[in-house]
Amino acid sequence: MYLGIDIGTSGVKAVLVSEAGAVVATASRELALSHPAPLWSEQDPDTWVDAAIGAVDDLARQHPRDVAQVRGIGLSGQMHGATLLGADARPLRPAILWNDGRSHAECVELERRCPSLHAIAGNLAMPGFTAPKLLWVAQHEPGVFERVAKVLLPKAYVRYRLTGEMVEDMSDAAGTLWLDVGRRSWSAELLHATGLDLHHMPRLVEGSEVSAVLAPEFAQRWGMAKEVVVAGGAGDNAASAIGLGAIAPGDAFLSLGTSGVVFRVTDRFAPAPASAVHAFCHALPGLWHQMSVMLSAAASLAWLAGVMEVPAAALLAPLGERVDGPSPVKFLPYLDGERTPHNDASASGAFAGLRGATGRSQIVQAVLEGVAFAARDNLAALSAASGPIAELDLVGGGSRSPLWAQICADVLGIAVHRVEEGEVGAALGAARLGRLAATGEDPAQICTRPRRLASFVPRAAAASAYDEAYRRWRNLYPALKETI
Repeated sequence: MYLGIDIGTSGVKAVLVSEAGAVVATASRELALSHPAPLWSEQDPDTWVDAAIGAVDDLARQHPRDVAQVRGIGLSGQMHGATLLGADARPLRPAILWNDGRSHAECVELERRCPSLHAIAGNLAMPGFTAPKLLWVAQHEPGVFERVAKVLLPKAYVRYRLTGEMVEDMSDAAGTLWLDVGRRSWSAELLHATGLDLHHMPRLVEGSEVSAVLAPEFAQRWGMAKEVVVAGGAGDNAASAIGLGAIAPGDAFLSLGTSGVVFRVTDRFAPAPASAVHAFCHALPGLWHQMSVMLSAAASLAWLAGVMEVPAAALLAPLGERVDGPSPVKFLPYLDGERTPHNDASASGAFAGLRGATGRSQIVQAVLEGVAFAARDNLAALSAASGPIAELDLVGGGSRSPLWAQICADVLGIAVHRVEEGEVGAALGAARLGRLAATGEDPAQICTRPRRLASFVPRAAAASAYDEAYRRWRNLYPALKETI
């Protein structure tokens, strides 16, 4: 048995996977976000730990014999979050998350200080990344910055609490702007640009390597053996790729999680910062990936459900499994700013085309379409960087909806496939990495593709209508940028 733990933004999910590769059981705990000021997004790091322990507690209580057989654990997690630890290894302040937009000015300063940033890190300086957050802390909370002994990403902090070891994997480290992504090592030059040094960083391992051993107190608590290894793991999207079997150059998928991602595997470091495309290490040695990112995907639907005080499923139900054409309402899903293609932390969401006769279903449809249009922007950026993509597997919470899948196919103009276990992709990928660390097996034998549950292809009439709707939608951002 193998255990995968995914430290998400809205919750922690634990997945128990058998020797045959099947998901035996899942457990989850919700997390709360804090927005203490405009553009800020924070979490208490200890809530990640409590939620992870609680989720595994649930599995151990419900499936004690299976949990007792766990040989390897893998971790995946939300990327970029700045978890600042003092000399006592305790957090100095709440973690600053991936969707925090406060450090725009610091991004400009970082690029000024380090002209070689793009070549080394493979990415533009964006507020979501970790390094600009530390410049912000140095400027606005100097007392905190002076006390920083270690900077960890979310899953690395959970690992530390579970094992006593401070370790990070290559895929997550690539999202800090401190990693030499081509060489897969920390860059002293990039660290120096933010007033840090190598001693502030955790040890690096590949995602499929052993990073540590589960602490005896937890092994005993969950009835496990004494030598349960913990793999390096992966950032959430690289972990999803492992769960999808996306380990060969050219493999691609679309994630509709809290954020949205178009992801493609590469066999080399292929930076494309001019397109606001990310170039990161993959979770397996010798592989990298490119991805384009929208900050509010399923989060947009969750926001609407919260505002309307109606469950998301109830909002979708009246629309059925397909619509004939675009909603007359247009929606910009920039609730937390946007990365690809705009790199604009101050971008905001908006509805356009509202009328007195506009109904709730038209608004709901507009939200789904706005996210799909943003995904088309992402797909275009990735295609411009390294060639066209012919089809995409669909993962994340948004993958539950056949309606959304069909809208994505019609908007993107390519086939979209819903896959088995698509909602637990990151946790499943983490469990697979835990297995690889424990057994040393060939990744190609373990990281297999999931069964496709349904395929959605573009419908000619709908795709044509969406082409025109997308063209009009593209005009909204520049128009609103000048007025809001």
